[in-house]
Amino acid sequence: MLKCCSYDIVCQEIPNEISLAVNISGCPNRCPGCHSPWLWENEGKEMTTELLSDIIGQYSAAITCFCFMGGDADPAEIQRLSLWIREEYPHLKTAWYSGREAIPGGFDIKCLDYIKLGPYIEALGGLKSPSTNQALYKIQNDGKLLKILF
Repeated sequence: MLKCCSYDIVCQEIPNEISLAVNISGCPNRCPGCHSPWLWENEGKEMTTELLSDIIGQYSAAITCFCFMGGDADPAEIQRLSLWIREEYPHLKTAWYSGREAIPGGFDIKCLDYIKLGPYIEALGGLKSPSTNQALYKIQNDGKLLKILF
């Protein structure tokens, strides 16, 4: 079960998108130097479709993308909720910021428009650092990944 810890409208996580970024607690990665260590705890409200409907409903006209920030503990639930968002809100793109190094086995990448992969390694920096190990990808219609450069 995924839990929503907090959310906000952001403009820098996904280029050219106004995203509703939902912070998901219970992160199993616990990267040293993590900028969001409060997300390690399993706190917040259960991420149900009802909760998502309430949150998205507040901002639907102002956003172009829904971004799952975390959720590595339950990729199948990320996939299920992303598919639900696509069905209920077809105007929204979906994105997942994952600390995983690779796409989880059995995960249908086509349920997303964007995915960020890679654990945070403080010495390498985040997505905007030229030495980062992290990468943001746009998912093409054929399921191939197109790396987005910052």
